[in-house]
Amino acid sequence: MKKEKTMEEQNTLVTLIDEQGREVEFDLVATFDYEKKRYAALIPIDDVENVNEDEVVILEVVKDTDGERYLPIENDILLDEVFNEFLEILDEMADGDEEE
Repeated sequence: MKKEKTMEEQNTLVTLIDEQGREVEFDLVATFDYEKKRYAALIPIDDVENVNEDEVVILEVVKDTDGERYLPIENDILLDEVFNEFLEILDEMADGDEEE
């Protein structure tokens, strides 16, 4: 039995604080689970250093007493795996849209 992969489409604006303490706005495109953790796919609305306008930023979503925090994925191998999961889910959603 194939496990169904899901991704929640968001299209919500999220304001995060960068390393220099500046507020940066992102479009929260989607959230999804991978290996029992929650991740967010974001597209920068403001200019972000080292991120092109056609790139997506993937961050881990961690809930704590103050709400949700978005943390960078420090491990390059894990980042690749999470990004590939994101792409797979996008492909499955696109295939599902074509069947309708």
